[in-house]
Amino acid sequence: MKAAVCYEFGKPLVVEEVEIDPPQKGEVKVRLAVTAICHSDIHFIRGELGRRLPVVLGHECSGYVEELGEGVTSVKPGDPVVVSLVAWCGRCPQCILGRPHMCQFNWPLNSESRLHNERGESLGNVLRMSGFAEYAIVDQSQLTPVPSEMPMDSAALLACGVITGVGSVMNLAKVPAMSSVAVLGVGGVGLNSVQAAAISGAYPVIAVDLLDHKLEAARGFGATHTVNAGDPEGVNKVRELTSGRGADYVFVTVGSSAAISQGFMMTAPRGMMVMVGLPPASEQVTLPTAIIWAERMVTMSVMGSIRPSVDIPKLIALYQAGRLKLDELITKRYPLEQINEAIESVEKGEALRNVIVF
Repeated sequence: MKAAVCYEFGKPLVVEEVEIDPPQKGEVKVRLAVTAICHSDIHFIRGELGRRLPVVLGHECSGYVEELGEGVTSVKPGDPVVVSLVAWCGRCPQCILGRPHMCQFNWPLNSESRLHNERGESLGNVLRMSGFAEYAIVDQSQLTPVPSEMPMDSAALLACGVITGVGSVMNLAKVPAMSSVAVLGVGGVGLNSVQAAAISGAYPVIAVDLLDHKLEAARGFGATHTVNAGDPEGVNKVRELTSGRGADYVFVTVGSSAAISQGFMMTAPRGMMVMVGLPPASEQVTLPTAIIWAERMVTMSVMGSIRPSVDIPKLIALYQAGRLKLDELITKRYPLEQINEAIESVEKGEALRNVIVF
């Protein structure tokens, strides 16, 4: 099978023939249909989240069940599925408390790989996935069946970008109706925070970004107002739109310490800022001591606090009812051989979500 391998940080991925081992106990082999380009993959490729090489990245996928390992009962061959990076055991303290996205089980796929190249080198995976390939081996808990009529490119977005953006609003912050919301960064994750805020009844819903074409796109996903993040008066404009207070909830969906600092200044007293994007490990964030006097809350959302078996079917229902936009998030579709072009387009800010179609 073909896979796109990262051999050196900062260099293009290499598309080559690789081999995949059979699934082990509890695992499933999936024939991938679509893998979206997520900015977390780009951070890794650029060496900002450096781990061992070589590695096959990609973690926002949909596909069809191909082969079952011993003891798999949740899916059957041929099933169309969303393939999420969230693996959950159902038995650890976090799973028992309803937090499967924080499962504490030490999965074999955390340290083992089922892939190797023709030279016999083991190819690492990140987040138990390796989705930039024609096939993937995952734990059965990472799979959520989807209706056969659902487009597989839209289904793939439910594996990461959508659940992260929507879940940060609905699951973690639990934004109530008529609360004010600002979303910093309205790309493939932030647009989902925007539309989740709109679905929740928030007002105003303020989109903040450096790129005007993304701000315009945000209006189509439910933003009531837009502010350019490069405007020196950007913080004051958000306050003006919220009766001088600042936003009750601020979601920072870009991995930037500068955006986090700016988002904090847009937060109302007793408001909450949720960090959704993943800044490079080398960066630090400095916040003013106003956090003490105004009782502002700062937290981070991990995968939108997702409960895959509960939340993904709900999001599919919203999509089928026309209330959740998925098709509109996809900018362009690429074959695997053009993956580096797809990545470059995302880096330039040209795309909401580019996807690799197998």
